[in-house]
Amino acid sequence: MSTGAEVMSGQDAVWAFTEYEAVRHRLPAMRPVSKSVHADHLDAIADQFDVFLLDAFGVLNIGETAIPGVVERVNGLRARGKQVLVVTNAAGYPSSVLHARYHRLGYSFATEDVVSSRMALLANLHAYPKRKWGMVAAPKFGREELPDGAIFLEDDPAAYAEAEGFLMLGASVWSETRQSLLEQALRDHPRQLLVGNPDLVAPVEAGLSREPGHYAHRLADAAGIAPSFYGKPFPAIFDIVRQRIRPGVPDDRVVMVGDTLHTDILGGAAAGFRTALIKGYGFFDGADPSDAIERSGIVPDFILARP
Repeated sequence: MSTGAEVMSGQDAVWAFTEYEAVRHRLPAMRPVSKSVHADHLDAIADQFDVFLLDAFGVLNIGETAIPGVVERVNGLRARGKQVLVVTNAAGYPSSVLHARYHRLGYSFATEDVVSSRMALLANLHAYPKRKWGMVAAPKFGREELPDGAIFLEDDPAAYAEAEGFLMLGASVWSETRQSLLEQALRDHPRQLLVGNPDLVAPVEAGLSREPGHYAHRLADAAGIAPSFYGKPFPAIFDIVRQRIRPGVPDDRVVMVGDTLHTDILGGAAAGFRTALIKGYGFFDGADPSDAIERSGIVPDFILARP
């Protein structure tokens, strides 16, 4: 799900691929896959899997629009006894907002069917001392699920100096001015930066938006810090996913389905699951992903024309 304020156009996928490759040293290692099998859609591979882990943007919807036919596809998979979970890096949104959006789009996911990177970050806060966190997040969504005493980072430099650590959740109200304030604060006094959404970009109706991962990697390079990431492709979100998967399902009967090589496919493979890349929507938007797969070495088990 997109939370980015700045939407790009033109050579979006080329730019984004280059940016993902530039930060590859901070991403998990890829599980070897010999080659990809091409298929039309999820139904074509359904017999091979018991559990489907679906990314949201680029698989379920683009912006505020459900991808045609996917509501019916998800319902059909469930009717065949398949477990379908949403695994999303939409850390900027409270769980209640996510569920309301999916229902508005026509999906009928229950609370336990949705795993977000926001959940992964918040579930791991207990590992850190209690502190006053400065938050990169949209105040309009309120403080639902957020730690007590946390402050929203806006345009007051004093807030950046006061914060004892930083949580980067969503970028919908982030700006280059605020990025500069945070960079300077980290230069002056290095502190922990926890990133709920590792995405560099996300698909929206007008192109690709810049997401928290884009800003976090820039901060790492500029301020010499080591951010901690909690969404795809990193392990923390998949730890929660494993708790939701039906008992007894082997990893090779679980497939992570997404539109992005460096988050969905890399993350699913690193977690030990099978993977399926959607090429018709989202990151590739109908373009041929073959060159990106070859250059990155991130090889999905399946390439699907559509969800």
